[in-house]
Amino acid sequence: MLFSGKALSVQMLDNGIAELNFDLQGESVNKFNRLTVTELSQALDAIEAADGVKGVLLTSGKGVFIVGADITEFGGAFSAGPEGIADLMNKNNENINRLEDLPVPTVVAINGYALGGGFEVCLGCDYRVMGDQAKVGLPEVKLGLIPGWGGTVRLPRIVGVDVAAEWIAAGKEQRPDAALTAHAVDAVVPTDKLKDAALKLLGRAIDGELDYQSRREIKKSPIPLNDTEALMAFFTTKAFVGQQAGKNYPSPVAAVTSIEQGYKVGRDEALKIEQEQFIFCAQTGTAKSLVGLFLNDQAIGKVAKGWEKKADKKIERAAVLGAGIMGGGIAYQSAYKGTPIKMKDIAQDGIDLGLKEANKLLSKLVDRGRLTPAKMGEVLNRIEPTLSYDGFGDVDVVVEAVVENPKVKHAVLKEVEGKVSEDTVIASNTSTISIDHLAEPLARPENFLGMHFFNPVHKMPLVEVIRGEKTSDNAIARVVAYANKMGKKAIVVRDCPGFLVNRVLFPYFAGFAMLVRDGADFQAVDKVMERWGWPMGPAYLMDVVGIDTGVHAEKVMAEGFPERMGKTFTAASDVMYEAGRYGQKNDKGFYNYEEDKKGRPKKVATEESYELLKPHVADRRDFEKDEVIERMMVPMATELARCLEEGIVDSPAEADMALIYGIGFPPFRGGIFAWLDSIGLDEFVKMADKYADLGELYQPTERMREMAAKGETYYKSN
Repeated sequence: MLFSGKALSVQMLDNGIAELNFDLQGESVNKFNRLTVTELSQALDAIEAADGVKGVLLTSGKGVFIVGADITEFGGAFSAGPEGIADLMNKNNENINRLEDLPVPTVVAINGYALGGGFEVCLGCDYRVMGDQAKVGLPEVKLGLIPGWGGTVRLPRIVGVDVAAEWIAAGKEQRPDAALTAHAVDAVVPTDKLKDAALKLLGRAIDGELDYQSRREIKKSPIPLNDTEALMAFFTTKAFVGQQAGKNYPSPVAAVTSIEQGYKVGRDEALKIEQEQFIFCAQTGTAKSLVGLFLNDQAIGKVAKGWEKKADKKIERAAVLGAGIMGGGIAYQSAYKGTPIKMKDIAQDGIDLGLKEANKLLSKLVDRGRLTPAKMGEVLNRIEPTLSYDGFGDVDVVVEAVVENPKVKHAVLKEVEGKVSEDTVIASNTSTISIDHLAEPLARPENFLGMHFFNPVHKMPLVEVIRGEKTSDNAIARVVAYANKMGKKAIVVRDCPGFLVNRVLFPYFAGFAMLVRDGADFQAVDKVMERWGWPMGPAYLMDVVGIDTGVHAEKVMAEGFPERMGKTFTAASDVMYEAGRYGQKNDKGFYNYEEDKKGRPKKVATEESYELLKPHVADRRDFEKDEVIERMMVPMATELARCLEEGIVDSPAEADMALIYGIGFPPFRGGIFAWLDSIGLDEFVKMADKYADLGELYQPTERMREMAAKGETYYKSN
């Protein structure tokens, strides 16, 4: 053994080959934390000092190669400014350069995932052999960053400028076929043959059959593009990448800039350029927010896994009541992720609609090559359509997804409770109705809770798991485990009208209603909020959700919180509802809808909406964009603060992730609590107080005022 540490080791194999094996103790995956970086330096010392080393093989002792840097170390380094950021990057850049400059050939065996810094160390090797189930990539832009350990330097020298820019700017994981086609790897083999294949390739390089030195020279030299080729490549790429990313996400353009500025110089100079761009990105608010989201996502995942461990049994059979679009979506997701599900409706038409929805979603996967027809058949066979309760005694969980009407739900829930075992958990996919109210007719309320999916089920990651007053921990644990198995982000919240997401969304809609009442153009409001970062403005969002659905939910919210959410005027949504304009579902809402070339609804402005609104709103006038943003966001932020203070949600991280996953709150802002921290609660309180005359929705809580006075934040500073 040449070197043995807690993160990696080096041992001599036959024929003078040194195996450098990554195996970080106490972790399920390998990552480049400070320990790994330090030990890699020590391992390279050992290899350089050893006699008889003819080649180096890099391997992993885990099911993945290296998943990237340790993101938990970013906060402290980034807050230390440019010097702290450079310090985080320099040592491993030195390591990868040393690996690349070893006097012997190097080959890496890539199993599982090699992402970010994990792929960058692979690029530092002379040859790359990839398992047929592995994936590689440089996903740093998803954190608001760019590769910082040579990714923008080595990848374009290996695969070409265009492919490298595309891979890095998109941040996507690449499958073996794509990696091989791009020449990012030299061979793809079955995983069980990976080490043998890598050793054979290394042996050929040692024997002089392969010229590894010329490969190195290419990676260390300028890229041979003439000025015209470079101008065409970078001008077009930067324009496209900038348009796709948008102004709120600067890192994709910074990555292309790093390639552009570094292509004319050698490796070491290009690495300095990359570091400059990395430091620039690391100091942006976008990077701070996206790194925070990554850590928050890990945190909520740990909470969900903790709940799953408490479950007394696995969910092996499920059922959904009410087919249709929502029920069909739930059935599809359950079946697609491996849990057989009964899909019950009272009418064959409902069953047909649910099956049509599942079939449509699966067919799209087949068309895109992500699923074989045979696998599609297997998934469909896991969905059992039924008009009766036959076999319900054997299911572990039932999700009720019937019409959003308390009386109907009461009847259905009471009925199904009599058809299942005493052990079965029943969950309601209600979006607003109190779980405690729905539990009233049930004999076993401890087995009842909410499981609120968001539409469309297959796309929206969030599931709100709603605890009623009598809900048992075991019921929560089972449903969280089921949500995890379905590939969803489960966040446990407590019961109240609207739960968490809708309780916070409707004050946002109330802010919109008051703006339109006071003379704002709803299209102008949409544009301002979309530029602020929302995927769609409030009028467009209402059309997508369904104005009839929104009006119904709004009444539930007003009954639950009359002092804040009761209305004294006719809202724009009420006007549209009374006119039978329900949004995309009937092709007319605030906007009209036509099919685009791909058959998707496209919004079209219409004067009819303005004519309908005229009797109910003030004369149209222009609002400053800051006023629009403030009047929209203050009600949402104050309501979320109330939810945290009341214990509806347990932590700022869970609250922020719920809004990002549930309604598309702008990720680059990090969530509402992260946004409040960034602007400062003292500034927010001043902002809110400007609109005190608009009512209680614009009143910060006493706790918010206390925090503002003390300079406190929702997230602890690093």
